[in-house]
Amino acid sequence: MRDIYRPFVANDDPDRNIRCQDAMQFAFQDLVEASVAAGWNEGEVIEAIIALAEGLRDLNARDDAKALLNVLMRMA
Repeated sequence: MRDIYRPFVANDDPDRNIRCQDAMQFAFQDLVEASVAAGWNEGEVIEAIIALAEGLRDLNARDDAKALLNVLMRMA
């Protein structure tokens, strides 16, 4: 799985959540590919990722975790 790069914008940058999504995008693609290679189909993998992310949201996850959920929803 590819590394997730460090933030290069300030904490108060209005695009910080988008930059976080950019940083995580390829790691998620790698996760999906690895899961498919293990025998899961892509739809199952994406649904599982979304369910896990929704679980984070249900636990009153921080705003940056909610940004992750938005990325996953767009992947579905």
